[in-house]
Amino acid sequence: MPDPPVRLNPSLHEKVWGSLELEPWFPAPAAPVGEVWYSYNPPLPLLPKLIFTRERLSIQVHPDDAQARARGLANGKTEMWHVLRAEPDAVIGLGFRRELTRHEVRDAARSGVIEELIEWIPVRAGDTVFVPAGTVHAIGAGLTICEIQQNSDTTYRLYDYGRPRELHLEEALAVASLGPPAHRPQPAGDLRGGDLKQLISCPYFTADLLAASREVLLTGPRRMFRLLLVLEGRGGIAGQPYRPGDCWLLPETAGEVRVEPLAPSRFLRAGPPLRRGR
Repeated sequence: MPDPPVRLNPSLHEKVWGSLELEPWFPAPAAPVGEVWYSYNPPLPLLPKLIFTRERLSIQVHPDDAQARARGLANGKTEMWHVLRAEPDAVIGLGFRRELTRHEVRDAARSGVIEELIEWIPVRAGDTVFVPAGTVHAIGAGLTICEIQQNSDTTYRLYDYGRPRELHLEEALAVASLGPPAHRPQPAGDLRGGDLKQLISCPYFTADLLAASREVLLTGPRRMFRLLLVLEGRGGIAGQPYRPGDCWLLPETAGEVRVEPLAPSRFLRAGPPLRRGR
């Protein structure tokens, strides 16, 4: 018998840079929330999040798998961002404007000049950003982002705008790429009901965007789970109601899953990369 989809419980995390504006995904909180995590027991290799920013996040970097394991960690952290909402002047930081030396970056991080060296790129709702491990990055203010990442919380901060939080300058310099970004934001374009667009395919995950205004039957590779995040709309999934902010786990044994929108809906679907021959 196929196993039904499972609605994952969200956990809200307060952050100094977080926001009070979480609607329509969640009610307004009492204190600024920066991240919403959707986790499962046992842990999945991927961690989906929603990110809400009122201020800029730290300038930071994550190690790759080999670098993480050399430090006794399970794995590194490659991630992607899909922008759900953006204020008119919203930007992300991605890489540097030119090639730098570690000495230059170390001095710039200590003095604050690093803010001027980062490549700040305007983004709009619908943009997707691929952030491989080793990419120095920062999410700007006024953004709501859906993030898919390797399940790791290892972050090395280079600079935090004077906030009294720990920095990890030498650890960051040991794993960071110090040049311009290898990837830039890509717009999703217009999607109509029934359209499916691949956003990212990398060695750690695949992600696509699905628009649905009528019944859709979702199928996936056998023996591979999928995550389905509801970005907008409402309706039913396998007979259970869904709303914005839901994240559903479609188990490896889910089989065919019926999605029945009651209003035009948009989903981000993510999972492990396809195996060869599948």
